[in-house]
Amino acid sequence: MFVLSKLNRFVIPRTELTYPCHQPKLHQNAAKAPVDCVMADFEDACPYEFKGEPSRKTMVEALNGIDFGERVVTIRPNNIHSKFFLGDIDAIMTGAVDRFHGIVLPKTNTPEDILHLSRLLDAYEKQAGWTMTVQIEALIETPLAIVNAYAIATASERMAGLIFGIADFSAAMGVREMVVDQNKNFHYAKQATVVAAKAAGLHAVDNAWLRLIRKDTPPDEQKEIEAGLRQKNIEAANMGMDGAWVIHPQQAEIVNACYTPDENAIRLAKRALEYYHKMGGGAVADPETGAFYDEATIKNNLMDLAKAVQAGKIEKNYLAHWAAKSKEVTGYDILQVMKRVL
Repeated sequence: MFVLSKLNRFVIPRTELTYPCHQPKLHQNAAKAPVDCVMADFEDACPYEFKGEPSRKTMVEALNGIDFGERVVTIRPNNIHSKFFLGDIDAIMTGAVDRFHGIVLPKTNTPEDILHLSRLLDAYEKQAGWTMTVQIEALIETPLAIVNAYAIATASERMAGLIFGIADFSAAMGVREMVVDQNKNFHYAKQATVVAAKAAGLHAVDNAWLRLIRKDTPPDEQKEIEAGLRQKNIEAANMGMDGAWVIHPQQAEIVNACYTPDENAIRLAKRALEYYHKMGGGAVADPETGAFYDEATIKNNLMDLAKAVQAGKIEKNYLAHWAAKSKEVTGYDILQVMKRVL
């Protein structure tokens, strides 16, 4: 998760809006988008002619001049083997002190990649006088990264999350279909990313849906695109993903909803917690809903309600009360173990 210490809150991103960093207007649009996190991109989305100083100048000006509100602000530099990598890091770490929260490291293959970046950030934070700690999300987008995912996730205390990158992974694997059947074709890789992230207490973010609605898209096709976006992310949420990349604000509402419990889910989770503890725990059948509760299912309800707290749908004191009740019995707080609280 992203820990925003100055605001005394944390963010487990449901939506991360990715966009090219070389266009000033896109920064302005991102600052108004209904997303939890924005990710300005020096890498794949930035044309060759803007690599280096042109994109860095625009990026630094945007970070210093635009109010991104409560959104987590992250930046994807060029990968560590690129001739542009060090210059990208130098520009933002010295030119935009305390103006962003995280680095998204592309093409992460080994924990040494994370250590290299982390040590650079140590030096730049000290040199430039940062009061915040820049966190890291690693893009898991190669077969080697899947094999090393847990080692990557635990390589630095700066680690906040893992992101599954489908396009580069698809290319490396030689898989042609990476949109409609992606949760079947890449199920193992996505689940491996989630397991590694959760084992390390990090968030896991799914890849983007690569179909957009244009002005001339027929109504039937619009519905098909939206249905595909929703289905892909519902399935990803059921794998344990906490959120997904979006490549346009038009995708944000659907994606946010897929990773946020709705009013009925919240009602049922609250009912489960309250009735379970009222009955003294153990194995409990609820006569009102027909549901079965035990300590394991109750922990699932706690985790779901943590998302509702972040979405502003329930009070954090309510969740803390029931998490403490669970800890009295089990000896641990699932929310603390999974880093769903500060």
